[in-house]
Amino acid sequence: MPAVTATNLLGVLRPDDRERLMSAARDVSFPAGARIFGENGAADRFWIIRTGSVTLDLQVPGRPPAVVETLGPGDLLGWSWLFPPRTWHLGAVALSPVRAHEFDAAAVRALCEADPVLGRAVARRVAEIVGHRLQTARVRLLDLYGPYGSGMR
Repeated sequence: MPAVTATNLLGVLRPDDRERLMSAARDVSFPAGARIFGENGAADRFWIIRTGSVTLDLQVPGRPPAVVETLGPGDLLGWSWLFPPRTWHLGAVALSPVRAHEFDAAAVRALCEADPVLGRAVARRVAEIVGHRLQTARVRLLDLYGPYGSGMR
């Protein structure tokens, strides 16, 4: 069973739910430096990182994108696919070569609609991940741009 991290989806699902979710996946890879998605783009897929690392960034007017979090193996990359308007709220860049499971968002939403138990488990976990990402982004932005940082050390 995959390790459960703060931003892991597969590790909290029942084995049969994991298998059904994985039936909607295909393996992909990204070279280091590749932009996987950008803010405001169509969120029609998501990934679970197998190897490598990905940075999440946020556009800051007049500055380079601010890196708000780095994800690694087992982590869910992308949550905007689940909630309308289904556009990315952050950007993502491969920090190193990345191998990942890529999921078609429409197919996964259909699986979740057909099985309310799976749907509830996915929605709940994605909501927890969103909460974690918001807190991480808040702390990082305060560190970068706040007059006294986040105060968290």
